[in-house]
Parts: sequence; C-alpha cells; structure tokens
Amino acid sequence: MIFREIEDRDLIGKAREGDVDAYNLLVSRWEKRVFNYILKLVGNREDAMDLCQDVFLKAYQNLRKLEDTAKFAGWLFRIAHNESYSLLRKNRPEEELGPELAPPSQGTRMLPVETTLAVAAAMKRLSGEQREAVVLKVYEGFKFEEMAVILDCPVSTVKSRVYAGLENLKDILAPVNARGGR
Repeated sequence: MIFREIEDRDLIGKAREGDVDAYNLLVSRWEKRVFNYILKLVGNREDAMDLCQDVFLKAYQNLRKLEDTAKFAGWLFRIAHNESYSLLRKNRPEEELGPELAPPSQGTRMLPVETTLAVAAAMKRLSGEQREAVVLKVYEGFKFEEMAVILDCPVSTVKSRVYAGLENLKDILAPVNARGGR
C-alpha cells in the first residue's frame, strides 16, 4: 500500500502541474470505490454516476488546496460525502429510505446472493449516519481517524456510529429465535 500511496502522490503532483493524464489515472484508480460509496449513500445508480463525475471534477478543480497528498483518499471521500448529502437534502429532505424486510426464517441457510440482499436491505434500515459509518469502515476500510475527517466529527462519534450500526445490523439480521421470539 505504501508504494501505491507514493504513486498517488506523484500523480497528484503531476496533475497539479496540469498533467490531465496523471489525473485521469488517479480517477481510474479511485472511481469504483467512490462510486460504490456514493451508491450506498444515495441508493440510485444514475444519481451515483452523476455525483461521481461531480466529485472528480471538484477534486480536480481543488487539487491545489489539498495540503497533504497522503490524505488524498479521505479528502476525496469528504467531497463525495458532501456531494451525496447535498443531493439527499435536495431530493428527500425527511423521507425514510425504504420498507423493512423481515429477517430470514430460523434454521434456513441462505444462498450468498440472498445474504447480500438481506444485508443491503438491513443497511437501509440503519440511520443515515450509522449506514455511512459502517460503509466507510467495513466496505471502504478507512481508519477511525480518517473517517472523522470525512464525516467532520470527533473520532468518538465515528466509533459510536460504527458500533451502534453494527449492533443494529446484528439485531436486524439475527433470526427471530435468537432474539427470544418464537
């Protein structure tokens, strides 16, 4: 990973000097992760594609403002966070994200695709803050300190959101029997 960071820093330096090809290489490295992150936040493929383009355009326009090139990933995801929440506020100010899905019946093994769908449905039942924290930690692999920068909140708040989100996911996905119901 250190080697890749060095390469990203070099590309950022070249892009700052006007090398569009260097920036395009940065985009190709990061666009899938940024797109998937945005998609998990906004839930709509077309909106996520549009936002992803906006994020990379803003990043390019503001690349000179990035003080520490080693923090490029967090900086880029902060732009993605801001753009996503701007769209969400504009389109659905107070709307809930979707219907609840019942947990799988007890004693039934789920196929991988069913598990993926169940987790996706469970993620939609989390609060927006918890969902984003879980996505950044579990899916994107950011450290708590990096997440605090992206989310613009204290590390303790980030940890609280991640742990509460994971606990809620566990409860949502647990079989009814395991929660004491019959």
